[in-house]
Amino acid sequence: MVIQRNDIGKLFAWKERPGRKPLILQGARQVGKTWLMKEFGQRYFKDTAYFSFDENPELKGIFQGTKDVERILRTLALVNRKPIVPGETLIILDEIQECNEALNSLKYFNEKVPEYAVCAAGSLLGVALARGESFPVGKVEFLDIRPLTFTEFLGAIDPDLSGFYSSDFQIEPVPEILFNRLSELFKMYLISGGMPEVASAMAGKADLEFIQLTLSNILRSYSLDFSKHVDNKDVPRISSIWNSIPAQLARENKKFAYQAVKAGARAREYEQALQWLVQAGLVYKVHRASKPGLPLSAYDDSSAFKLYMHDIGLLRRMSLLDPLAIREGNRLYTEFKGSLTENYILQSIVNQLETIPRYWTSGNQAEVDFLIQHHNLVLPVEVKSGESIRSRSLHVYQSQFTPPLAIRFSLRNLSLDHHVLNIPIFMADLLTKMIGKI
Repeated sequence: MVIQRNDIGKLFAWKERPGRKPLILQGARQVGKTWLMKEFGQRYFKDTAYFSFDENPELKGIFQGTKDVERILRTLALVNRKPIVPGETLIILDEIQECNEALNSLKYFNEKVPEYAVCAAGSLLGVALARGESFPVGKVEFLDIRPLTFTEFLGAIDPDLSGFYSSDFQIEPVPEILFNRLSELFKMYLISGGMPEVASAMAGKADLEFIQLTLSNILRSYSLDFSKHVDNKDVPRISSIWNSIPAQLARENKKFAYQAVKAGARAREYEQALQWLVQAGLVYKVHRASKPGLPLSAYDDSSAFKLYMHDIGLLRRMSLLDPLAIREGNRLYTEFKGSLTENYILQSIVNQLETIPRYWTSGNQAEVDFLIQHHNLVLPVEVKSGESIRSRSLHVYQSQFTPPLAIRFSLRNLSLDHHVLNIPIFMADLLTKMIGKI
């Protein structure tokens, strides 16, 4: 089953925008960048000219030694065996980080032949740029591609319920029969996560053995990337940090501890490895904020942070949490459920906001899971994995800073009570939409 992506609409908006520039899709491997570009080309162009620098390294020769974009276009047309027509052909340059000259050529596509639609993608582009690779600054546009949201998953598995879910609603309880149905479908999403191949299989009712195997293969491909694209001396450190994430999130306060990576580990030894994972789009680094001021980034405490994975399904698989534990809600799920839920909420929030959330602590007295910056507001976010909503930390924060609104995610129904908005976990994708209604 193919799940439709909301990002198709963003690609169409780019196509229609006056003065558009070449577009680069960024995101971790296997989040669906290639499928999106090809699907977009098939829907909105007469033809698509697809070139992958990973599958066909010889393509690099077309871009090396020349800045003549007309010559590049003629050669690409010969390789494509079809004319490349401005306005009619979508040019796709996949895994463009493998060819620095192709990346630089986007400047000349923008300046010399802006009538051509050029779409590129790079799984490890952030890593390449961090190495100091030259880049056509100001000559390209970016679009971040992340794993499927629960909203997209729901649209494939139950279109009618998805229509209700995404409709114009009021801040009032969801009817119980729909609440229960959404809760059950959300459990399916927790099992699969948002990697398109896995989520599509789950929506198509594939067996759990296939789901497990596919997730394992994706994790294995990431590990191979460590070996392929990283200096040999850094591979063990990157792997150690990556493999430690479930244990890090299982800690009571979830603050990242280098000691949990390796006994005696020091920050300076692992800092570069950690940054590689961030730049590759595999993890989110959430800093502690010293105070809830604007902008949030100005109050980062660089010595304290949490590390989350970019996909909830991969986190579940890496944690060796059996799918039946989620479906049946047994003890194994209960013990790790808080970490799983918190990681999911972060994934959902990141899709809706321009800045990565932070978190806040007050010594040993209180800790608020996330702080979000929404327009000119800084709002606290508390995550509860069950129906219990008692939160001393949120009360401490409200007493100290009196925010206009506090957010709580839980398994309770939708409600607004004394400036606390309680959102069912499965409705996290609607966070900013709900804030806009208050």
